[in-house]
Amino acid sequence: MAKPPKKTKDDPRTTGHEWDGIQEFDNPMPRWWLWTFYVTIIWAIGYSIAYPAWPGIKSATAGVLGYSTRGNVAKDIARVEASNEAINTRLASADLNSIATDPELAGYATSAGAAVFKTWCAQCHGSGAAGGVGYPNLLDNDWLWGGDIESIHTTIKHGIRNEDDPDARYSQMPAFVDILARDEIEQVVNYVMSLSQEPQDATLVEAGETVFMDNCAACHGEDATGDRDQGAPNLTDAIWLYGGDYKTIKETVQYSRFGVMPHWSERLSPAEIAAVASYVHQLGGGE
Repeated sequence: MAKPPKKTKDDPRTTGHEWDGIQEFDNPMPRWWLWTFYVTIIWAIGYSIAYPAWPGIKSATAGVLGYSTRGNVAKDIARVEASNEAINTRLASADLNSIATDPELAGYATSAGAAVFKTWCAQCHGSGAAGGVGYPNLLDNDWLWGGDIESIHTTIKHGIRNEDDPDARYSQMPAFVDILARDEIEQVVNYVMSLSQEPQDATLVEAGETVFMDNCAACHGEDATGDRDQGAPNLTDAIWLYGGDYKTIKETVQYSRFGVMPHWSERLSPAEIAAVASYVHQLGGGE
């Protein structure tokens, strides 16, 4: 094993760390780096005193300057609301059917309604309002509760089948699993399929029509085109909220569906509800 080289008084200091004969010098840090480091420490202390910095259980230290990003946002929101107060008042009090005839009001309602929709509605109906399984497509003309602007406004304001608003639209489809026999369910499913597509078993369609008239026509109508007063869907147009294949329709008949939409009268202002109703109405499916 080779002997380590002898040290002389001119050799630089080391930290004492050595690996495979390689020693770590203990050179001092550059003065400019040390002063920069000290300045950042002083700056951090000053920042912690002046601005919100240290988190607590319920809040952070406020800072002697009283700066608040939330406060700044609240001021910006208040400023925008104040600038839009006049047109919001007009929009909230306007006849819904007249909004489209006023270019200024219609333009503002569409822009404001789009912002409201993307904030509160897109999570369920999609960013493009095309919906999804269990969430209606707002672009077509297939409406469960009506597609004129007043009906849309009522749906947004009060919601559907929620327990918070006494004026919520409400209907309930019974689960037929304990009402109809197994063969009757198969018959009526095939009949419903035959109204808009090829049934799975055409030999059951005639019997299924009888089952339908006895149990389903009261809500969906004898022609199966639905009833918007009850939120009963049209079964003849091949537009399905949960799916139109045999398995899905059978599941719907057996166990029913019970979609819930919250009411927005407490979260949105009257102007915002009118704006989003106008926005949805002009997407292409409004009547």
